[in-house]
Amino acid sequence: MMHNWYPLFQLCDSNFPSGAFSHSLGFETYFQKHQLQDRESLEKAISLYIRRQLIFTDGLACKLAYEAAEKEDNHALAEIDRLLIASCLARESREAGCRMGKRMAKVCAELYPSPLLSGYLKGVQEKKLHGHPAIVFALVGCQMRVPKETVIGVYLFSAVSALVQNAVRGIPIGQTDGQRILTNIQPEMNEAVAVISQFSTEDLGVSCPGLEIAQMQHERLHVRLFMS
Repeated sequence: MMHNWYPLFQLCDSNFPSGAFSHSLGFETYFQKHQLQDRESLEKAISLYIRRQLIFTDGLACKLAYEAAEKEDNHALAEIDRLLIASCLARESREAGCRMGKRMAKVCAELYPSPLLSGYLKGVQEKKLHGHPAIVFALVGCQMRVPKETVIGVYLFSAVSALVQNAVRGIPIGQTDGQRILTNIQPEMNEAVAVISQFSTEDLGVSCPGLEIAQMQHERLHVRLFMS
């Protein structure tokens, strides 16, 4: 039923207090180096980000967490949480993911409570787990019985949308150009969902060295608009 999707829309909203719209995930380094200066260069960078990093990190983690939730497998959720943190080399981005995950888990545990989500939040609060928004998103989506592919697709769009809106402010470019990117990139996100469906835990953590370096350099920028 369509109403089952409403919680996902709520989690994607810029007003949801996860902190996603305070982070550029390293892209601000490219803004300051003038390597991303217009819609065309940003769109190419976003496309590369989806294919080379987002698929193998947050996107795949969302799929794996959804499957673990279906089986009520807390051990699998803990392993996904561990691998996500271990595979994020940049300290600032790693800490950003943990902060966003903890905030999202805390709010969602009140709005859409479930034993798995409560257990995950407890593990984060007790510092046995780290917290990640992709895992929380999957837990809510599974609880609401939204199809797995839809949950993954909506999460990918949410992540890309936050990044594009931050780039609109950071480069800056016009709001209309940002919306053009979100329109043009939709076929790639559909392809990403199909690719993710073929992967397993062994594929989790493949990343893009160039972006990882930019994420590390961001920690030492003299002036920063974003937290990561």
